[in-house]
Formats: sequence, C-alpha cells, structure tokens
Amino acid sequence: MTAFAEAIDDLFADPNMAVTVTYQGRPVRALVRRPDRDIEFSDITVHTGTAVFEIRRREVPAPQAGDIIHHDGDNFVVQGEPRLDAEQLIWTLDTRPA
Repeated sequence: MTAFAEAIDDLFADPNMAVTVTYQGRPVRALVRRPDRDIEFSDITVHTGTAVFEIRRREVPAPQAGDIIHHDGDNFVVQGEPRLDAEQLIWTLDTRPA
C-alpha cells in the first residue's frame, strides 16, 4: 500500500469527512458533496440540488449507471459514467434523486 492509499484510508475513516451510505444494499464509506447547479433549457434556467459521492474502489470495484445509493433518508441513482481518480483509488459518482 502506498502512502497516498494510506492517507485516503485515513480520510474515509474520519467521521468528520466521510459517512456510511448504503450502496446497492450494503454499507460503504463515502465522501458526499451536495452542490447546487443551474441547468439551462432554452431561455429558462432551473436551479437544482445534486449529490456527488466519492467511494473507494476497493469497496465498490465496478459501479454502474443505475445503481442505487441511500444516504440520509434519500435514494439516489448513479447517472453517467463513474470516473476514477488519477491514482485509481476513488470513484466519483454523479447522481440524481431516485
């Protein structure tokens, strides 16, 4: 294990940084961001909340679009292609409300 991988594990173990979510029915640790986004349709702009989850690859080796994440009483559906970080350790998952 590299020093970087150990640091990532420390980050995901920190209760101030990561939370436990349910991914496809099993608990995993995740970093959760809830950024707001503006989506434009023609001359209309819609302000919407989103959720982005970062999950360790060793906990979820192959996430797919359509998978379900349960967090804080809400369900989210993975949309689009999951992306791995440069070190191939963390998946970034864009989601939408289920």
